[in-house]
Amino acid sequence: MTSRKTWIAYLAIDALLVIIFAWSGRGSHQESLTVLGVLQTAAPFLLALGVLTLISRPWVTHSRIWPTGLLVWMGTVALGLALRVLFGATAEVPFIIVASIVLGVFLVGRRIATTVIARRGVRSTAS
Repeated sequence: MTSRKTWIAYLAIDALLVIIFAWSGRGSHQESLTVLGVLQTAAPFLLALGVLTLISRPWVTHSRIWPTGLLVWMGTVALGLALRVLFGATAEVPFIIVASIVLGVFLVGRRIATTVIARRGVRSTAS
């Protein structure tokens, strides 16, 4: 079990990664990079991330890759895309592919990185 501050910090990192995804997507399509515009693009995925994170019991599983990391990633993509459409935006196949890949690298990659760092910390304190 981890402290509340720890899993909230990891959720904040995940949320920042979703915002970076939205920012880079808007930039690559020459859309305005205003704070409101980026947050509007990120909002469906941020909501989905919040729901999936809470369902995954982050106080226990914040850095697990399997199955939690994959479920948070795939759920964030699926629910985020559904919310995006409900909010009136599109979800064309190329966007679905890019969102799946980028969010997979970001959300699963963060869990891989924190797992590797934690294991190195355990090894160095055991030596």
